[in-house]
Amino acid sequence: MRARCAVYTDAGYLLAAAATRRAGTSLRSAIEVDHRRVIDTLEEQATSTSGLPLLRVHWYDAARHGIPDQAQETIGLLPRVKVRLGRTGHDGEQKGVDLRLGLDLVAHARAAAVDAMFLVSGDDDLTEAVEEAQAHGVQVTVLAVPNRDGRPHGISRHLQAAADGLELLSADALDDAVAVRSAAVPSPEPTTSAPRPPVPSPALFARSAAAKTAERTHVLPNADDQPVDRTALVCSSSSGSGTTLGSDPGIDPEHDASIDRVVRRVLDTWLSGSTADRRAELAASRPSIPRDVDKALLLDLSDVLGIYDLSDAVRYELRARFWTAVDASAPD
Repeated sequence: MRARCAVYTDAGYLLAAAATRRAGTSLRSAIEVDHRRVIDTLEEQATSTSGLPLLRVHWYDAARHGIPDQAQETIGLLPRVKVRLGRTGHDGEQKGVDLRLGLDLVAHARAAAVDAMFLVSGDDDLTEAVEEAQAHGVQVTVLAVPNRDGRPHGISRHLQAAADGLELLSADALDDAVAVRSAAVPSPEPTTSAPRPPVPSPALFARSAAAKTAERTHVLPNADDQPVDRTALVCSSSSGSGTTLGSDPGIDPEHDASIDRVVRRVLDTWLSGSTADRRAELAASRPSIPRDVDKALLLDLSDVLGIYDLSDAVRYELRARFWTAVDASAPD
């Protein structure tokens, strides 16, 4: 059988990393993408690195009820491109994308369909699938999006260690294929610092951590069954994690400015799509943060701080500052 290579692309990783590189936030809505040029870049890098002809580019993404949108249909019509879709739940959660990608890696390796695999993802959950593919004699190389400093963006150390190599995608080619979307005028910065609610007690803070799995807002009783201050609410994101409304004393002061910058950038970018509609969406979902926004907040802050797994305290503070920024930017 003729030796060939294939590319396995986690679209969520690729587009979020490209958006971070170009627009400073991982929100997909921050960028406009020429998908044909992106696919061409993947194909050219895989064939030039391996010296093998391309079997196809596999494109893994999520869609509402698994039904492709217009962009995904267009991608699927490109030559030698196979679109594989997971589902997007009612709350925006992606389901089945990583599983499909991992299963394909293993199945194609067992069938000896290709001799070299190029994985465009940074997800630690794919490490075992990579190792299983390698056990069947296939070489697996990670293709990473470079950040603005020329380093791999968002690649798990375990995944990088398991792979046979790591290559950076062409920065120039990506920049040519991805443009920053024209945005509306950013919401004005408040002239004075918004007042912070009282700091929760240690007992209340501990209870808020236990509330991470809550799907909606709850007022938590304190340890002594005394009335709880209304400012000490726990808010949930759409991902189910709690948010304490109040500044945490354990936050590193050096992180304060980074948190505020990330919040402002994500909020301005997200609202620029359709300010009135998205403010209505925020009001309807509050205190839950829309999943795509919450994910962008976490990814962007993790990237800025260089911390792969943010602590609960930082997550709480990040989400609390988001709602503070929403209120501060509301029209009079």
